[in-house]
Amino acid sequence: MSPPSFEYSLTEILSAPLPSTPSVCSTIDKQPRHAYLEFFAGSGLVAQGLKTMFTPIWANDIDVKKAAVYTANHTEKHFHLGSIADVAGNELPAAALAWASFPCQDLSLAGLAGGIHGKRSGLVWEWLRIIDEMPAAPSILVAENVLGLVSSSGGTHYRQLHAALTERGYKVGAMLLDAVRFVPQSRPRIFVVAVRSDLPVPAELTSTTPTWLHPASVQKAASGLDNWVWWQLPEPPTRLAVLADIVEFDAGYANTQSDERNISLISAKHAALLSVLPKKQTFVAPGYKRTRAGKQVLELRFDNVAGCLRTPSGGSSRQILVIRKNGELRSRLLTVKETARLMGAPEEYKIPGSYNDGYKAMGDAVAVPVARWLAEKLLLPLAESYADQSES
Repeated sequence: MSPPSFEYSLTEILSAPLPSTPSVCSTIDKQPRHAYLEFFAGSGLVAQGLKTMFTPIWANDIDVKKAAVYTANHTEKHFHLGSIADVAGNELPAAALAWASFPCQDLSLAGLAGGIHGKRSGLVWEWLRIIDEMPAAPSILVAENVLGLVSSSGGTHYRQLHAALTERGYKVGAMLLDAVRFVPQSRPRIFVVAVRSDLPVPAELTSTTPTWLHPASVQKAASGLDNWVWWQLPEPPTRLAVLADIVEFDAGYANTQSDERNISLISAKHAALLSVLPKKQTFVAPGYKRTRAGKQVLELRFDNVAGCLRTPSGGSSRQILVIRKNGELRSRLLTVKETARLMGAPEEYKIPGSYNDGYKAMGDAVAVPVARWLAEKLLLPLAESYADQSES
């Protein structure tokens, strides 16, 4: 089924052409109007979302396999492989925007909850150290992470980050954007957007009160903070695409032993729901294996939306699809192509490497249409406003 065309529909996301090298990379001596730096760039889905609006002039990641995905789709010209701890801010080119999707493991509910000073999530402080070292700090900063950034420890982790940004002369606001508004995957993420305090913000980009972007967890974390901004974006159009639209129904199933075990693990409640569905109806239900009352069960969801893609390194198992086709109930893991579609990557997006490499590259990233919506509706208007002021 192909959903009707609407802004950022699944069809448009998957059919969007890849940029050629010249459109993605500009040399430093020919600085583009809206240049940006990307830290923890991963597999390049943020770059895919921001293309045509912002030009990446420097990107960095330590993961060799994710770097292979990034450079296969964008360019090696501005990509720097290595630890962020080895990056010197005074060696980076000037840019309007710096984006950091810093590691989530210590803030994830599925992880060890080490917090924003944990070994991995604490790398955000290296990012700020680099910003401090730059001769001219970017006018706009974006930090992206899981909901735990604002919800765990009573919002303490976010409040520490907020204080660090305001101490550096920024006014800051956090918002929640869920990929499920664009693609059939439940993926809530927190986006922290900071702008220099001395720069005016167009009135239409802010609100005096919380908006649809600010659930109770964000409001609680923001309570009493100085230099807080209630960012305002229009709501995206209603998503029409469902999980069944992106599933490769001809993909192979799990081996017989694994398949039988997966089916046997389906919780009694969910098995009952499956039993009342028409036997000849093609049906797909995603699920994760969980431990309940000391026993492992496979819990499914029946809303035609995938659960949040995760990676084993984040403390969770991989997502399983239970499919009924031709009256037969079978199971398998998501294919790499399906994970890419759930992240809004174009059909042509190259994902080199093994199955596990591809699953991790997509499961540990920012959904393309979410990055695009944020860029188009907030980041680009901010950048345009500041560029116009500097040129006048």
